[in-house]
Amino acid sequence: MNLRDRLTGARLAFAGLVLIMVLLPSLATAFFVNFVMTQTLILGLAAATIVFLAKYGGMTSLAQLLMFGIAGFMFGNAALAGGARGLNLGWHPWAAVGFALLVTTVAAFVLGAIASRTTGIYFLMLTLVYGVIGYFVFAQIVEISGPGGITSIQRPDLLGPPIRLYYAGLLLSVLAYLGFRAVRRTAFGLALQGVRDDPVRMASLGFNVALHRTLAFTMAGFVAGLAGLLNVWWNGQIDPASISIGPTLILLIIAVIGGISSLEGAWLGAFVYVLVFTYLRDLPLVDRIGITEARFNTVIGVIVLAIMVLSPEGLTGIGQRLRRRLRRRVAAEAAPTAGDSLPVHTTQKELGGTRP
Repeated sequence: MNLRDRLTGARLAFAGLVLIMVLLPSLATAFFVNFVMTQTLILGLAAATIVFLAKYGGMTSLAQLLMFGIAGFMFGNAALAGGARGLNLGWHPWAAVGFALLVTTVAAFVLGAIASRTTGIYFLMLTLVYGVIGYFVFAQIVEISGPGGITSIQRPDLLGPPIRLYYAGLLLSVLAYLGFRAVRRTAFGLALQGVRDDPVRMASLGFNVALHRTLAFTMAGFVAGLAGLLNVWWNGQIDPASISIGPTLILLIIAVIGGISSLEGAWLGAFVYVLVFTYLRDLPLVDRIGITEARFNTVIGVIVLAIMVLSPEGLTGIGQRLRRRLRRRVAAEAAPTAGDSLPVHTTQKELGGTRP
């Protein structure tokens, strides 16, 4: 199978998956669609920004949930009016959406500009510090949130029914996936991958390494902000605890479960996480053992450990290895054997020889 056939097969598989997702509300229960799958799309969209930065920029960021939260808090402050905790600006919901995304993008640009001059463990720790600072900012400043957060947040009328929120998550997920894959083939994306591989050489060639990292961080922050808006519409509230260290690490775990080197892994990891979180405690054996929500993190830790031992590339890495083995097996079965090199009834004369 040549590269063109593989690309065609991948596109057909992607189109088939999207079609299944579109038809899913008519095939599954409302609970599965509106709770499991909607939450999967939201968390997958946020985790995809971690994968994008790590895969194409060589930056493992723990600040993506902060961008996720900033969008939610800013929307709540701008959209609510009177009586609710926050600024109570009372703007039109779509004006509040624009405001939330603007603040999130600006915050991502500023924080990205600061972090862009660090690499490796220093970048990871600095983005973790961003998350911690963000948590305390929203927890302690009651004018924008306070410890209790913001409640009674209504989604725009256009997204009123829960099924519409599912389709909004599906649309944004498809656009983000295609957009991230398209970026890698642009001049900016190629330069970003060069910065990932050898920043010193790219700088010597005249590329602004810090600017490329900053713009990539800003792009990822914008997409994380979109996921944050979906999340606050789905929950109807947001509080500082939702962007604390625990949820921040969970988002990274989701990316690791699916595969930090594959964009598809973000949604796959989110699906596995939500599925386990939703249905694990309903299993008879698990119920007998007594796994409560307090012990759920231990279960997730064991799952992550098992996946990392079996495949450091996550679940997508396991799938890729299985596909490679299948292709090799098919190729081996299709290859002619030694006995098949000549027809069975080939005569000596046809071989060009003579009888003794």
